[in-house]
Amino acid sequence: MADFSRLPGPNADLWDWQLLAACRGVDSSLFFHPEGERGAARSARENSAKEVCMRCPVRAECAAHALAVREPYGVWGGLTEDEREELMGRARNRLITASTGPSSPPTS
Repeated sequence: MADFSRLPGPNADLWDWQLLAACRGVDSSLFFHPEGERGAARSARENSAKEVCMRCPVRAECAAHALAVREPYGVWGGLTEDEREELMGRARNRLITASTGPSSPPTS
């Protein structure tokens, strides 16, 4: 589930980018998989959703939003659920590495 505590309050300036989204008016089932969808069918649907995203003038804002709130479902800003999870995992790993410092090779 998305972490709604990370969402900003109801300020139109923060949400107006959605009015410019290429996906407005497109059936949301293109961006969110039905239960049990896997393999080639899921890949084809995600690729079709990404085509909409690639021509979107607010793709960067959309992707940033999905990453900021840790959106767990759907294609947002051209990123699938798995791609966002991978990016978040890499960011977590960088933070962990930065906070612990570079690991030193074992000494004999």
